[in-house]
Amino acid sequence: MPMRIDDKKLAVKELNEIANKAVSAVAADYHGTSVSELTKLREEARNSSVHLKVIRNTLAKRALSDTKFSCFDELLVGPTILAFSLDDHASAAKLAKNFNKVNSNFVVKGLSMGDSLLELNRLSDIANLPNKEEAIAQLAGLLNAPLVKLVSLLNEIPSKLTRTLAEVRQQKIQAES
Repeated sequence: MPMRIDDKKLAVKELNEIANKAVSAVAADYHGTSVSELTKLREEARNSSVHLKVIRNTLAKRALSDTKFSCFDELLVGPTILAFSLDDHASAAKLAKNFNKVNSNFVVKGLSMGDSLLELNRLSDIANLPNKEEAIAQLAGLLNAPLVKLVSLLNEIPSKLTRTLAEVRQQKIQAES
């Protein structure tokens, strides 16, 4: 059943709002992917705060025309699924890369983290980026390392003094006997 004009306007408005909130996006061809596989993909997307959208290409072009993802215009040919990362820059790329490992019919057409398309060989690089919590943990570890070295160095001074005094005492005991 064809969509009514009001439904089309609503779909364009919803996609436009999602695209304006998103920090990155991936467009992929899902031709040949089964419904059950797409259902698993949608479940994984919900868990990683990625918004998936399958919409007619003409409506998607209209919705994305005045957003930072207008670069997807030439990719919107054939069956296309759009994945928008809402929180983490890498979550849509991770989702697409992991799903592509399981399903060879799922082919990434393009990815964007702003106003331009990125090269497809960058998908792995972006997918391997740490999420926010991991990045903060890595930064904390880097900041903590010099402090740990300083504390161990300061702790080593009295330990070395104690070992030296014990050695001198041992030598005196041996000299007396």
